[in-house]
Amino acid sequence: MKSETPAPRPPDELPLAAPCRTLQVGDPWGWVQKGWHDLRSAPRQSLAWGAVLVVLSYLVTLAAWRWGNLGLYLGLVSGFVFVGPWLALTLYAISRRLELGRKVSLARSIADAAQSLRSALFFAVMLIIVLLVWARAANTLYIFFPAIADPEWTDLMVFLGIGTAVGAVFSAVVFAVSAFSLPMLMDRRADAVTAVVTSINAVLRNKRPMLVWAAIIVAGVMIGALTAWLAFAVILPLLGHATWHAYRATIDAEEWPPLAPVDWASRQQAAIQKKGDL
Repeated sequence: MKSETPAPRPPDELPLAAPCRTLQVGDPWGWVQKGWHDLRSAPRQSLAWGAVLVVLSYLVTLAAWRWGNLGLYLGLVSGFVFVGPWLALTLYAISRRLELGRKVSLARSIADAAQSLRSALFFAVMLIIVLLVWARAANTLYIFFPAIADPEWTDLMVFLGIGTAVGAVFSAVVFAVSAFSLPMLMDRRADAVTAVVTSINAVLRNKRPMLVWAAIIVAGVMIGALTAWLAFAVILPLLGHATWHAYRATIDAEEWPPLAPVDWASRQQAAIQKKGDL
């Protein structure tokens, strides 16, 4: 006798957060290896997206150089709201198509990403609020700067110590909020609040492995900075693919309805039919 597939639970009966699995300290390196495999399996799509990320990095740098802090904030905000989620979701879509054995192309992956864009933009707005509070906190730190003409290193210890502590707190908040949120929005029909709470819960329950994962991300960003952002063409797609595998290894979101990839053949057939009806 065949067992019946349980009916999906109504949205109001779903828990606030998806459960997470217990990770080992070395697991993040496995995510990087799987991300590298995805990059090698879809090199044209991944590297093309990496080139877009490099251009975006140069645009933000140019805005900061030309207009100072205002340009930096505008560049980061526009990147978070209009470009960042779309770029990240597209990389996750490439990894998901490879995982499912579907045909991979940028057009297909962009179409998959578009399905989650509304929730991703709401998530990005939450990150912007954190960013603006962080910027405000950074400006207030100058009250701790020594009021002398030529301060020594010892005079700067309090200023540097408090600044580092505040930056670490905000960095940890951003990391916890964003570690698994966007991949869940790509994979499941979940709202942004559920994805954020799920991400924070998973990070808090796997502190040591996630600290290793954060260190890998920071190392990648530092390498990109040392190469004048050029290494981002490879590093950012690699980290994007690895983030998808981090989500798959950590989050158990089976209770939420899946968000399937776009059926490209049906879409093309509908477009042909529509064109024929005109």
